[in-house]
Amino acid sequence: MAAELEEKLTCSICLVLYHDPVTLSCGHNFCKCCIQDWWRGQEKQCPECREPFPEGAELRRNVTLSGVLELVRAAPSQAPGPLSASESGARCPRHGWPLELFCRTEGRGVCSACTVNECRNHERALPDTERREREAQLRARLEVMEQQAARAESQLQELQRCSGQIKRSACTMSSMVSNKFSRLLQALEMQQALTLQGIQAAETRALAQAQGEEQRLQDQLDALAQDSRRIRDLLGEGDSQAFLQVADLPEPPLPPGPLTLPQWDEAQQLGALQASLHPLCDLLLPPSSRRGHPCPHGSLSPTDYRNLTFDPNSANRYLYLSRQDQRVKHRRQPRDPAGQGSFELWQVQCVQSFQSGHHYWEVHASDHSVTLGVAYQELERLKRGPQTDNIGRGASSWGLCVQEDNIQAWHDGKVCRLPGTSARLLGMDLNLASGSLTFYSLQPETRLLHTFHAFFTQPLYPVFWLFEGRTLTLCQQPGAEPPPEPS
Repeated sequence: MAAELEEKLTCSICLVLYHDPVTLSCGHNFCKCCIQDWWRGQEKQCPECREPFPEGAELRRNVTLSGVLELVRAAPSQAPGPLSASESGARCPRHGWPLELFCRTEGRGVCSACTVNECRNHERALPDTERREREAQLRARLEVMEQQAARAESQLQELQRCSGQIKRSACTMSSMVSNKFSRLLQALEMQQALTLQGIQAAETRALAQAQGEEQRLQDQLDALAQDSRRIRDLLGEGDSQAFLQVADLPEPPLPPGPLTLPQWDEAQQLGALQASLHPLCDLLLPPSSRRGHPCPHGSLSPTDYRNLTFDPNSANRYLYLSRQDQRVKHRRQPRDPAGQGSFELWQVQCVQSFQSGHHYWEVHASDHSVTLGVAYQELERLKRGPQTDNIGRGASSWGLCVQEDNIQAWHDGKVCRLPGTSARLLGMDLNLASGSLTFYSLQPETRLLHTFHAFFTQPLYPVFWLFEGRTLTLCQQPGAEPPPEPS
């Protein structure tokens, strides 16, 4: 009975209980909103028997059927199951009917009227079925998210472990470095104190020698002055008898004797210190770590550039100067006999010397087999043995020899071999304040070749050696200031 009643009270369009039922002229009943939607955009006729609906006629409410529906709805316990279920849920905002299906195409709940009209060709499903499918998707997504969260947590722990290890390692290294440098500073301070004490003791001994020699010479001068006064007094005596009665004539003075100069050797005082500090400078400032050094002009003042000239009096007989003593060439035929002060070696030095400050100059070489360097004035002029140069062979000079396949940095007879360079334009940077002499290769790009660290105690002269057929040119920069006069 309930099934038959439900069938009689069901609209053939929306397939649910009538809502505001109306009766057509043919006698068939429909929901008012269902028939109006059905006729929208097409001819007015009955959906069941196709009988035309009179034009201008009005849809009238079926009072009897509406009353029956009210009685059915008033007694939900005796009503069919779908009625109570639909009445308890949400309703369609357009039609006011229960949302019995879910339109997957539009992603919303729809009523029976929406299913017949708007969503006729759409994919639909029961809400419970759609929910179960979506719950399965959400559970799968939640599982993936939990796996990702576990992985991220593991990575976070690994990162925190690594960060902690870095902090501990950095703390350990900082403590070790601080301890090492603290001990190094203590050793340097001790070395400084010992060196200063040694200099002071050597100064005291040398000045004591000088004072003793000075006292000897002063006593001799006093004796000579006294004898000179007696002789002048005797020569001024007018009475001959009195003059002749003077029997104790002064003895001829003894010669002063050779002068004994105090013993003072700067190299001896600083030799041990320089020998200990030079490896330390090489350790803390290794040349290999300065490869690709920026252009030296970038850290120099324009006033640091020096326009140099060669000293003709120092040039070897086979070296010919030109261009106002700014170019030197080694020829096969010697010049006139060498003058006093010239090198017997194939060397020449510059007129200028440097005792303090910061200085930079550049040299262009025609080919390899040349040596650039600086030296004290005491650099040996004579040739000793088979060597044709002595730049860097002793303690009073520092040199960089550019060969075809390598570079040799020489000082005090020790050599440091470096990779070769094809550059012909070379720069030299002398910083007497920091005690450094740096050589650069300037073509095709700027590259640091080598740095010497030393105590420079005397004026330094740029000095050069060149093989037969080679030419060296001192590069000039307009506006460069001359070297400062030595203080």
